[in-house]
Amino acid sequence: MTHSPATARVLLASALSLTGLLATTSCSLDNEPRPRWFNASAPATAVSPAGELPAGSGAALTEAQAQAALITEADLGEPWGPTRGARTWRDGLLKATTEKPDCQRLLDALYAEDLFGPPKGPHAVSALDDADTDAQLRYQVAAHRPADVDRALAWMKSLPGKCGQFMAATTRGGVQTVEVTRMPLPPVGNARQALRVTLAGETEEGELTYLTMDLAAARVGEEAITVTNAGLDEVHAEVTQQTVRLGAQRLADLRKQGRAQI
Repeated sequence: MTHSPATARVLLASALSLTGLLATTSCSLDNEPRPRWFNASAPATAVSPAGELPAGSGAALTEAQAQAALITEADLGEPWGPTRGARTWRDGLLKATTEKPDCQRLLDALYAEDLFGPPKGPHAVSALDDADTDAQLRYQVAAHRPADVDRALAWMKSLPGKCGQFMAATTRGGVQTVEVTRMPLPPVGNARQALRVTLAGETEEGELTYLTMDLAAARVGEEAITVTNAGLDEVHAEVTQQTVRLGAQRLADLRKQGRAQI
C-alpha cells in the first residue's frame, strides 16, 4: 500500500512517539508491523500518577464528562469508524465453557465485555470498527470502587499463570485452544493491566479460525477504563496500548475539573 506524504508524516510521528514506550517492554508483541491508525494529534506524554487526584477525593465524573472522556474515531483516525454492529465471532467463539473457574470467568468477561461489574456512577461506551482488518474496539469509562477495580486488576495479572493455555468448548460444538499472555501498557493511571487472548479452532464446517482479543484496563482515581480490541485478522497491540494512554490522559484532565459542568 502506498501512503500519501501527509499520511507518511503521521505514521512517522506515531512511530517516534511509541519508541520510548516499546523500548522499555520485553514482549513478543513489540515486533508487530506498525499499522496506519493513530491521529497525529494524540498527545505523546503518559499520565503521571503523581498528577492525579487520589482515590476518595470525591471528584467523580458527571454523565456529560463521562461521555466527553470517550475515545472516538476522531482520535484514532482512519481506518477507524463507528461500529457496524457485533461480529458473528462473538457468539460463535467467545460464548464458550471450560472446567477451570478462573478461565471461565475470563471467557465470560470477554464475551460480556464486563470486567468490573455494574458501575457505581456514570458510565459511557464507544464502539469502533477498523475498516481494513474488521477488528472491533470497545472503549468504556465508568465509576467503580477503587478497591473493586484493583482486585480485578490483580486477578487479571494472575491469569497468564492460571490460564496460560486451556481448552474451551463453544455452544455450537467447536473446541478452542485458548492462550493468555501478558501485554505491557504505558505507565498511566493509578493501576493498570492488559492481556492478549487468542482462540484457535475450527467452525462446524471445518474452517480454521484464529481470534485475537486484547483486554486492557486502567484505574484513574475513582473511574476505570476498559478496552477490548479483537478480530479474526490483524489486531494491533499498539492500538490497544495507545488507546489506554490517550484515554487515561483525557480522563485525568476531566477529573481535575471535579463536578464542573461541560
